Amino acid sequence: MNPEKEDEEDGANIDLDSQRKGKYVVLKTSTRQTIFLPVVGLVDPDNLKPSDLVGVNKDSYLILDTLPSEYDSRVKAMEVHEKRTEDDNDIGGLEKQIQELVEAIVLPMTHKERFQKLGVRSPKGVLLYGPPGTGKNLMARACAAQTNATSLRLAGPQLVQMFIGDGAKLVRDAFQLAKEKSPCSIFIDEIDAIGTKRFDS
Repeated sequence: MNPEKEDEEDGANIDLDSQRKGKYVVLKTSTRQTIFLPVVGLVDPDNLKPSDLVGVNKDSYLILDTLPSEYDSRVKAMEVHEKRTEDDNDIGGLEKQIQELVEAIVLPMTHKERFQKLGVRSPKGVLLYGPPGTGKNLMARACAAQTNATSLRLAGPQLVQMFIGDGAKLVRDAFQLAKEKSPCSIFIDEIDAIGTKRFDS
């Protein structure tokens, strides 16, 4: 038995001097404190990414372990769990718009390899506009049903929050959740609540 080798393998014996020469970490605590750590702790700094949740020692703030992602409860409520049953046959008089929506959203998600082979970049999103009652919601639900993808649904007024930065955090969390549940479609209703047209004053 080699005692030196055992010391290296023991998780409690960490060469802190070697870590001081490496990467540093800046922590933001739940009490809104910002802590600079010249010594990371028990986690390899290469495995850490910005905005990761970590567990720390309450006295030294050394990182003990990484924690799973946590989302605002409002973001989790955006996920649509029931399976969509709408299809294009439920929509009347919008054949051209349906075809454009299928080419822009459905086909790039269901036949991604064909688009990659042809070198065609699919659009990141589609803006459906028109007066109320013209089938925008129904088209979006039919699109989600055809892709068999996870759906997130939110409304523009949800993004207008009392505190500065709260609405922006909702958007970041929603898109992060969509990445983890890829393929995923995000449907934002009433976007005119935050994207109004500018008028001359």
